Amino acid sequence: MAETLSNGESQYWPTYGTNTTQRNSPYASLLHLFRSHSPTSSHLFGFLALFISGGLLTFLLGVTVTATAFGFIAFLPLIIISGPIWLPGFILVGGCFAVAGFLVGAVAVVSWTYRYFRGMHPAGSDQMDYARGRIYDTASHVKDYAREYGGYFHGRAKDAAPGA
Repeated sequence: MAETLSNGESQYWPTYGTNTTQRNSPYASLLHLFRSHSPTSSHLFGFLALFISGGLLTFLLGVTVTATAFGFIAFLPLIIISGPIWLPGFILVGGCFAVAGFLVGAVAVVSWTYRYFRGMHPAGSDQMDYARGRIYDTASHVKDYAREYGGYFHGRAKDAAPGA
């Protein structure tokens, strides 16, 4: 089907319906696109390696989960019998790790604070100075506004306490 444009050229529109041909089909251009971008042998080898390694890793994951479940079932009586020994040990070791972690954190905070106030510029001190400057600027802005206009809540005292 052709349509004549104003410049005299004919524009052909595809005809779809019962009498479509291979050339006329909307799928022909898609098929041509797939043929022009067909994968090379290196792409196919890469996909093959991906599928093989993915399948192997999935198989190993299944074996690992199954062995862990069977091991837990096999050693469950031993775990139950020796539970009164293991539980206090885990609590004691966990408590020691927690105390050690808190001590390391406290030493790090004290060390950083000492270096900051001595002017040694530890990591993150520029962010601290920026935040301090922003807080100071905001506070001075609020103070100036309160001095100039009588405060942020000027004229609202009656609204807050209607009987006063």
